[in-house]
Amino acid sequence: MAVAQSLSNPSSTTSLISQSRNQSKPTSPPSFLKPHSLQSPWLGFKISFQPSQTRPYLPNHRTITATISLSLPTSKTDRVASAGKVPKWSRRAIKSFAMAELEARKLKYPTTGTESLLMGILIEGTNLAAKFLRANGITLSKVRDETVKLLGKGDMFFFSPEHPPLTEDAQRALDWAVDEKLKSGGDGEITTTHLLLGIWSEVESPGHKIMAALGFNDAKSKELTSSSEPDSVDG
Repeated sequence: MAVAQSLSNPSSTTSLISQSRNQSKPTSPPSFLKPHSLQSPWLGFKISFQPSQTRPYLPNHRTITATISLSLPTSKTDRVASAGKVPKWSRRAIKSFAMAELEARKLKYPTTGTESLLMGILIEGTNLAAKFLRANGITLSKVRDETVKLLGKGDMFFFSPEHPPLTEDAQRALDWAVDEKLKSGGDGEITTTHLLLGIWSEVESPGHKIMAALGFNDAKSKELTSSSEPDSVDG
């Protein structure tokens, strides 16, 4: 009956067609495609999202551009570089540092400390410092056990960052290694021996305490120093 009335009344038919056209018009894009930005003070970067064009919303073929700006911390190595002479780290020392970061993550620690640097040297295993430590009864398993005794276990639900930041004493140990190489002169590299002695120089650090608990002392430090020539290869 309603269909018959609408067909017999042209004005009502025109009204229905008009309403149908209004409903088929494109609507404005949803709010999630509007320009916005995300910023995190903990992550240290800002991400800005901007739709590629301002044409009416289409369900497909939309692209989003992102701009990321990172701020990296400066270190003493940068200050040494500005002085002109830049000592290079040996391949084994670089690998030891990478293993130290990995070990800190495995133990679920938020930072890379001197204890992690010590374990990194032992994990790399082929360097002179690691060979000297093992010859004196200081092994990776013993260092791990002492680390857990001293610092405790990490929270099993904590996820360490990809590159756990250095603690202050670990940074000073690296700086000591750089300075010691500059004092010795020559064209050799900064080796794991410099790194190990840098850890030992930080008396209040966990790495020093662990080494002392496992029998390392100043006499062994001098023995390691004398057995490593200034420009020797780290291997």
